[in-house]
Amino acid sequence: MSTQDKFEMPWQYSFPPFFTLQPNLDTRKLQLDAWCALVLSYFRTHRLCVIDVNESQSSPLFSNTTLNRKLSPETISVILDELRKTGNLEWIDKNKRRAWVLWKSVDEWAKVLYRWAVDNGMLSTVCTFYELIHGQDTTEEEFHGMDQDLLLKALRCLEHQKRAEIISMDGNMGVKFF
Repeated sequence: MSTQDKFEMPWQYSFPPFFTLQPNLDTRKLQLDAWCALVLSYFRTHRLCVIDVNESQSSPLFSNTTLNRKLSPETISVILDELRKTGNLEWIDKNKRRAWVLWKSVDEWAKVLYRWAVDNGMLSTVCTFYELIHGQDTTEEEFHGMDQDLLLKALRCLEHQKRAEIISMDGNMGVKFF
């Protein structure tokens, strides 16, 4: 059973008004909280970390084919802005078309990566970014499949803490954990 098979949408997802931004401010607050929780849970379960605004409206996350309802681009923008306000979203580009959905903060990702390095005897060893993101030794890790730029941000945190050094070798990126 894949991770995607394990994911269940919350009850609100089957409620048609959930797909229309509510005018009552109290109701809207509850609705946005539910959407933010859903986005974070969906991204965590599917091990996703990048959202493309142009493609998001057709995503199963924001489009319920059973109800024939989907969120408007404006409502998706409101949800993404809420995630940004809570520190769970960081824009990748200036045009706000792509963003990282941070179901873990960059600091938390740094801790996860370092814990993996310690637990797997990888201190004083160079690992390529490819090995970390796509390697067989990391298939069960939360960071497996992570966006390379987000990985780089997390490793820079470790570099600032003197727990790692980022290395560039023949056009490939790697990291040595201390």
